[in-house]
Amino acid sequence: MTVAPPTDSTPPTDSAPASLASGLPAGLAMGAVRLRVRDAARASTFYTGTLGLTAMAGDSDGIVRLGAGGRVLIELEERRDARPRPPGTTGLFHVAILVPDRAALAVALRRLVARRIAIGASDHIVSEALYLDDPDGNGIEIYRDRPAGDWRWENGTVAMATDHLDGRGLLNEAPAAIPLDAKLPAGTRIGHVHLQVGDLARARRFYVEHVGFEVTTDRYPGALFVSAGGYHHHLGLNIWQSRGGGPAPQDSVGLVHYAVELPDAAAVEALRVRLEAAGESTAPIPGGFSAADPWGTRVWVTAG
Repeated sequence: MTVAPPTDSTPPTDSAPASLASGLPAGLAMGAVRLRVRDAARASTFYTGTLGLTAMAGDSDGIVRLGAGGRVLIELEERRDARPRPPGTTGLFHVAILVPDRAALAVALRRLVARRIAIGASDHIVSEALYLDDPDGNGIEIYRDRPAGDWRWENGTVAMATDHLDGRGLLNEAPAAIPLDAKLPAGTRIGHVHLQVGDLARARRFYVEHVGFEVTTDRYPGALFVSAGGYHHHLGLNIWQSRGGGPAPQDSVGLVHYAVELPDAAAVEALRVRLEAAGESTAPIPGGFSAADPWGTRVWVTAG
């Protein structure tokens, strides 16, 4: 993934503004991401063998669940006749798997290099990230955060950029005792989801004004980053390849839905009421509800 860095520099401040927690609960976390794939066995081999996720106990619904430390991160929905997502449509840009520390990222990089996987890499100031695609072309990011106290905030926005990542230095931090087939460690989770949208103004209206996320930076041309509780971003929204685009056909590979977990049932109900008051439609799901953005990208909201 390549994006232009912000055009100005941002001096450090102590922390994110308190106002960033005002829309959604500070305890918000990203939940599992469900992907439609052509061959679940092939995709599962990639996510377990190449990325290091663990196969979880399956249910009778036919969904393949993969995770780390007992937590489900990726769900695979197989559709054998699925076609590639048409260019220019909205949907998933990448799903971002957050590992707990730099050593874990170094192990992930060593495994990708050993398997000769084509990757991109960037230093985003707040994080260090590796980028690749799964066998169906779904974008994947694996990253680690720098300590939140080192993030630089000014006027409610956080400094992020797309700088060169010192891959050789990162590889040197991979603990030699951890084998190539080691699984991603406990504490690994979905850190954020980056979406392709058709229009940034409409995306801001839905995700900020209606859902309640706060803008953490809008200084990348063609992109908007939002979060709850002062995180650098829980969602990325861009029009780099999808300006004016509509949703992909239902028989395309790609994102089925992603999950947002709120601290308790009261917070889930409060968000449902707010969305419906704003004119959005919701549908019940076990433990919560689902809603769709203007392009039909669906979010599941449950109590974590």
